[in-house]
Amino acid sequence: MRLDIYRRAEHNGIFSYLAVPEGKPIPQEAINTDWLPAEQSLEVDDDVQTLPSYHIDRLTQQMGSKGYAITALKDMQ
Repeated sequence: MRLDIYRRAEHNGIFSYLAVPEGKPIPQEAINTDWLPAEQSLEVDDDVQTLPSYHIDRLTQQMGSKGYAITALKDMQ
């Protein structure tokens, strides 16, 4: 699968990340003017569950239930 990755600053130089299917808009419930493009057309295997560089876990589960996957901030501290 191919993903577009967005990021936004949180605190102390930490970023949260949002992954959406390539070319798809950020879903309405996740729209935030602070999201900035971080990487486009990131190729990942369909069975990948974690994107460690972006602190995203349960990738396919999140994509299936919400249409996007987002960093779990509690895991970044």
